[in-house]
Amino acid sequence: MIKKFIIPIFLLFSIVSLAQQATSSPYSFYGIGDVRFKGTLENRLMGGISIFPDSIHINIQNPASLSYLKLTSFTVGGGFNATKFNSYKGDEKAQRTTLDYLAVGVPLGKKAGLGFGLIPYSAVGYRIRTTDDTGVSSPTGTIRRYEGKGGLNKVYAGYSYKFTTNFSLGASINYNFGNVETTDIKYIPDVQYGALESNTSEMSGFNFNLGAMYQHKISKKTEIYGSLTYTPESDLKSTNVRTLSTILYTEDFDPAIYDSNDSETSKTTLKLPSTFAVGLGFGQAKKWLIGSEITLKESSGLKNRFSDVNNTTFENSVKYSFGGYYVPNYTSFSNYFKKVTYRAGFRYENTGLVIRNESIKDYAYTLGFGLPMSGTFSNLNVGFEFGKRGTAKANLVQENYTNVIISLSLNDKWFVKRKYD
Repeated sequence: MIKKFIIPIFLLFSIVSLAQQATSSPYSFYGIGDVRFKGTLENRLMGGISIFPDSIHINIQNPASLSYLKLTSFTVGGGFNATKFNSYKGDEKAQRTTLDYLAVGVPLGKKAGLGFGLIPYSAVGYRIRTTDDTGVSSPTGTIRRYEGKGGLNKVYAGYSYKFTTNFSLGASINYNFGNVETTDIKYIPDVQYGALESNTSEMSGFNFNLGAMYQHKISKKTEIYGSLTYTPESDLKSTNVRTLSTILYTEDFDPAIYDSNDSETSKTTLKLPSTFAVGLGFGQAKKWLIGSEITLKESSGLKNRFSDVNNTTFENSVKYSFGGYYVPNYTSFSNYFKKVTYRAGFRYENTGLVIRNESIKDYAYTLGFGLPMSGTFSNLNVGFEFGKRGTAKANLVQENYTNVIISLSLNDKWFVKRKYD
């Protein structure tokens, strides 16, 4: 009965969260924005590795894992982000609360599984105020304000089939959609009117993901795990509208449009890069796991929504993930903490974004806990991520961030024929 109320509440929370600004990074201006999804919390807290076939937790990164589910699973995850921005002009802080994913996985017999869900995939969100090129912070200098909001969401459906006890294949189809709005406001001292440039992009497109999983006993208790995923390159259609306006100057920078001078519409095609990931690990089921994964992304073909963005290029991206989990005794009745799943990991990523000849890199340490709910297979997961992205060199920004992440995984049996009505 409780679950009948919990799921609608989280669905409502999801709709509200999609409308919120989900990032504060100035790097989200480029490409399709700041790619937010880094796996479900269970995988993310292990550095992002997705090699483990779990019977009660959904693995969104590899669709081949769906055939390993034993119970119908509903999972939702979100978090709180606090970021400190460092640059040669000074330091700033920002905070955000976000939805990270919403997914359902359903076992279909003993060899197949089905999954579907919603992922806020990327986000654009920043607000920057600058003075003239001299860098002097003075009310007499030319003032510019840059703002951006929006992002890309992904709805997916996946299917997996287990061909043998040790090997499964899976695939998912994804519909990507969203909109991004960016503005550039310019005020010149002693001039009554300012200038506003507004750019909006409506994006949509399909792509799909292929996956394989393998596990094999190498001793009485220890198993080896292998994982492969591949996402082919795909098109993302974008309809772009650019409007130039004259605005009235206001002290609080709330632009009041005086006259809309010009508007133009263009259509572009962005390339979502192909992605290949391979992972390997070993461990003891329901006890411990250690593994690593490498993800290669052909992001050199990625481009910005508008073609007049200077000093920016893209290169191929690579990500290294390492992590694992440990459960002291999952059947313990006398000590709750022995049933807790302890997770930790590390990831390092060259994001593929290059600004002023500086490659933007991102790395983070993760740790967290899976807290089982009494009398069920459901659990509450809590974790922390401490990371750094970018650099303060070349007049750029270094982001030092802390994420507090929470997810809920509910499990139950569906489609069970009752013996008595």
